[in-house]
Amino acid sequence: MNEKLKEKISESLSSVLPITVIVLLLSVTLVPLEIGTLALFLTGAVLLIVGMGFFQLGAEMAMTPLGQGVGGRIIKSRRIVPIVLVSFLMGVIITIAEPDLQVLANQVASIPNSVLIWTVAVGVGLFLVVAVLRILFHISLSWMLLISYVLLFALSFFSPDSFTAVAFDSGGVTTGPMTVPFIMALGIGFSAARSDRDGASDSFGLVALCSIGPVMMVLLLGIFYNPTDAAYTATEIIPVSTTQDVVKQFISALPHYGKEVLISILPVAGVLVVFQLFTRNYHKRQLLKMAVGFVYTILGLVLFLTGVNVGFAPVGSLLGSGLGEGVFKWLLIPIGIAIGYYIVKAEPAVQVLNKQVEDLTGGTISRKMMNMALSAGVACAVALAMVRVLTGLNIYWIIIPGYAAALILSRFVPPVFVGIAFDSGGVASGPMTSTFLLPLAMGACSAAGGNIVTDAFGVVALVAMAPLIAIQIMGLIYVRKAKAVPPPAEVLAEDTIVDIEEDFE
Repeated sequence: MNEKLKEKISESLSSVLPITVIVLLLSVTLVPLEIGTLALFLTGAVLLIVGMGFFQLGAEMAMTPLGQGVGGRIIKSRRIVPIVLVSFLMGVIITIAEPDLQVLANQVASIPNSVLIWTVAVGVGLFLVVAVLRILFHISLSWMLLISYVLLFALSFFSPDSFTAVAFDSGGVTTGPMTVPFIMALGIGFSAARSDRDGASDSFGLVALCSIGPVMMVLLLGIFYNPTDAAYTATEIIPVSTTQDVVKQFISALPHYGKEVLISILPVAGVLVVFQLFTRNYHKRQLLKMAVGFVYTILGLVLFLTGVNVGFAPVGSLLGSGLGEGVFKWLLIPIGIAIGYYIVKAEPAVQVLNKQVEDLTGGTISRKMMNMALSAGVACAVALAMVRVLTGLNIYWIIIPGYAAALILSRFVPPVFVGIAFDSGGVASGPMTSTFLLPLAMGACSAAGGNIVTDAFGVVALVAMAPLIAIQIMGLIYVRKAKAVPPPAEVLAEDTIVDIEEDFE
């Protein structure tokens, strides 16, 4: 086996194993599961681990160099019209290629799937243009975020109450395993094409702004269509009695997710073909490596999506139902903390982001630091989501103070930490959140007699919000330590040093 692939699968194993152990412990203590359901879950876990390994390697080989190439070319042109058009098209194409977007479309009643998908794609495209222009004209990210979120919350008060949580969830769902690596790589391309000292810190923030677009557009769509309900198709529990039945369930699901992923990848492959024809940016050897990377990406996403949808989602719903209807329902909060702490590490795009952060900061912000901050943040977010499930607390009581705190913190930390923090929000709320945590919350909410639309939805939004605060707090701690004991120059990335000195002298 390829040594690099073995390394990626090993990393995936260490990420997925803790959440698997938690589910197994719950299945033999508080929520007994049928053997067939448990077999589905364990098989799904294996597919998830292997799929994450292939996907991470594929994204590294194909998506990252493509995004860097496109980003570098368009920023070097310095012509506004081509930059705007290419950025908009890239945002639309990569969003339509996002597998999680179809899941979101099926959740929203009264709006045709195609209308919702294109509306969200246009939202990402428009905000990618805004993000690129911000980099080009050196506009402060924290000010851009402040203005955008003020407009977003003002707009949300005009949207139907039953639609608000779904709209905020859309921002996290649409920045998934396809969108994040490509947009992050675009940022790196912009950074590499610029010779000024702000290039590295400005490479972050694209995902952050692109996460706002879907929320804003879905809120506008909710106002326009004035839907009376926002529905979600309940997770179907597949009856299995033998190991052969388990294998049949996964084999029967593979063609569906294979078709979905192929349709998603084709537009991105088309971008590579057109870009290469016009620019001749890559040599034959690079093209061959990228082609292999696309194959790995396809294989990884098919295995990953099959594993989480067939194996993980039903178990999440069952665990939620079992915990929500019993006398131990308040144990949902500590259990949610444990699940949230480990589940973010199983998100495929999180590892891509963490590696890019470590590379761009020269190891100043390590993968270990990022994982710790993200895990702590998401653990708190899932705990708050479980409180909402049990009490019916309005989501505004959490997200308004939460985003206010994040925006205030953005004025006191170096720009590089602001970009990383707001990018991490979209990355943390990926397919694992939507296919395990959301069914968990829905199952618990239904068992506890709550309103699924207003109380269970919003878990993705809270998971997306938590890293904004956690990473910036990490930034404050880092700055205090850096001022107290100056580290060796060779350990720090040059751009980060300059940012910190200018902002905090």
